[in-house]
Amino acid sequence: MHPPRVRSRRRALSLLALAALLWTGGLVRDRVEDWIDATQLPPLAPQLSVEMHGADGALLRAYMVDDGRWRMGLTPDQVDPLYLAMLKAYEDRRFDDHAGVDPQAVLRAAWQALRAGEVVSGGSTLTMQVARLLENSGTGHWAGKLRQARLALALERRLTKDQVLALYLALAPMGGNLEGVRAAALAYFGKEPTRLTPAQAALLVALPQAPEARRPDRDPQATEDARNRVLARMVAEGVIDAETARAARRDSVPRTRRPFPQLAPHLTDRARAELPELARHDLTLDVPLQAALEQLAATALQGMQPDLSVAILVADHRDGRVLASVGSRGFAARGHGFVDMTRALRSPGSTLKPLIYAMAFDAGLAHPETLIDDVPTDFAGYRPVNFDGAFRGPIPVREALQLSLNLPVVALTEALGPARVLSTLRRAGVAAELPGGVPGLAISLGGLGVTLEDLVTLYAGLAEGGTARPLYWRQGAAEGAGARLVSAPAAWQVGHILADLVPPEGGPRGRIAWKTGTSYGHRDAWALGWDGAHVVGVWIGRPDGTPVPGAFGGDLAAPLLFQAFQRLTPEPVELPAPPRGTLMVTNDALPVPLRHFRRRGGSGPDPQAPRLAFPPDGARLDLSGDGLPVRVERGTPPFTWLVNGAPVLTGQRRGEALLPSLGQGFTDVTVIDAMGRSARTTIRLN
Repeated sequence: MHPPRVRSRRRALSLLALAALLWTGGLVRDRVEDWIDATQLPPLAPQLSVEMHGADGALLRAYMVDDGRWRMGLTPDQVDPLYLAMLKAYEDRRFDDHAGVDPQAVLRAAWQALRAGEVVSGGSTLTMQVARLLENSGTGHWAGKLRQARLALALERRLTKDQVLALYLALAPMGGNLEGVRAAALAYFGKEPTRLTPAQAALLVALPQAPEARRPDRDPQATEDARNRVLARMVAEGVIDAETARAARRDSVPRTRRPFPQLAPHLTDRARAELPELARHDLTLDVPLQAALEQLAATALQGMQPDLSVAILVADHRDGRVLASVGSRGFAARGHGFVDMTRALRSPGSTLKPLIYAMAFDAGLAHPETLIDDVPTDFAGYRPVNFDGAFRGPIPVREALQLSLNLPVVALTEALGPARVLSTLRRAGVAAELPGGVPGLAISLGGLGVTLEDLVTLYAGLAEGGTARPLYWRQGAAEGAGARLVSAPAAWQVGHILADLVPPEGGPRGRIAWKTGTSYGHRDAWALGWDGAHVVGVWIGRPDGTPVPGAFGGDLAAPLLFQAFQRLTPEPVELPAPPRGTLMVTNDALPVPLRHFRRRGGSGPDPQAPRLAFPPDGARLDLSGDGLPVRVERGTPPFTWLVNGAPVLTGQRRGEALLPSLGQGFTDVTVIDAMGRSARTTIRLN
């Protein structure tokens, strides 16, 4: 028994030793904390594949990162929960609790190594694996393990658990140039990893341990064995039951890699070039429709010259959304498949004729039942002929448009003025290129350069009641309605005429307004059309502009147009009813100046043509109960006055008149004299 003094001294020494131990422990802890805080972190935002998505969020296309790898971003909430449960159970059971390094796993690995005389298990956590993947460091040396442990501890101080897991999901090696769970799921299963079968989840857990040895496309047996070991472990860990594991083992493993989606290659390249800083581009394309039309374009010209190409553009004319854009027969196909023919300047052939007729209706120059002369004509040295070389004499304007005759439309262009036609094209959003820079009568027959995108934009405006409808293909880029091109009645009349054309075999008559065109020398075959909601444009030709003998829009492009509509919707959307004020009468019921269009000679302005002195173009006026006073100067009476294309006063011999029955909003006022000459103004009535 020790005396009290000795016991007291021992207690003092024990307390001193404890204090020293605590002080030393605190010092060590502080040094370790400083050591961890001083860790130099690698970049925590690895380069990911740029992605293009369609309207419903589905993947259209992805691009490899700069080192030629597929590395696609993924957050934990975007992957099947079963996969995450398997991953943690197999790789890091205490992932949610440790600070980057699992002391229990380290002690277990050290004890196993001492007993076996070699490394049996590594003790690496998922965070340590992320550290290794970020630095691309090895796994087998203690120095490397120490660096990974230090970096893992530092990562867990900077990142949340979900952020660490997201890095693993993006970087885990999956064989070949595949990195990450999403890239592997797309390549091996052809699906996003949001929903995985137990067999698929187990395979993705197994791959990163030996990504080259277990590649399904190289050694499917090794893949199957590794997957089955994961399934057995999951039963032992209680993640799945034995019956689920037995069913999963019966699933076959994939033996090939699937190609990544590569839809709309021309448009997606364009989107990336416009905004190269974006990692994700959300486009308006309908992914199933895009795939269907690319398949149609690839097979439509089978048996024909391999250097022919085709382009198809589909939009919703109600809001301008581009639903599909096919730039060529195939991106890697012969015949310059890499050239985006939706944007190539080509001659439009006869496809501008509907606009010119609509302008003529709107200007009071003609009505669908007006007779117009289809006879040989010299337009100041310009002597166009019809495509078939024949002339039909007096013919209703409606038939002249349906037959796509050249002489009548040139006469109307002369009366309107080529500059006015070009101006309307510009308002529609058509960036036409003019040879020589000065518009002439030949523009009505294709004597200028436009793109398929231009023409679809123009036809969208006609389909929308004569209001320009800019197209857009990037979500959130809608511009809304544009300028007024022609009146709603004039646009409807053109659509009504074109819908009455006999469609290609099997096509629905009266449901689609459509027009074809063939450029000079058979270089371009066109077909464009619209229903009550959609507008479709088709081009066929050679990208280098060389002729395609025997190619006609009606023979080549029109059938493809109607096939595109079939893939767009089982039944075309009904065309609209005639708008208010549409004049629907026979020729003998028309005002006399509108019964027969006769050319007045020359393409310059007629000094004796009528001129509206009041109201001036663009005026804003208040409605009066008595009507709208109007006054015309020059011209030969009697005068016919039209409001929005419909006659309201006829046989007027005086230059002043009072127009009745006007409503609020934009109003077109036209006067026609006895010689068929006209003047027009657009005003707004309040």
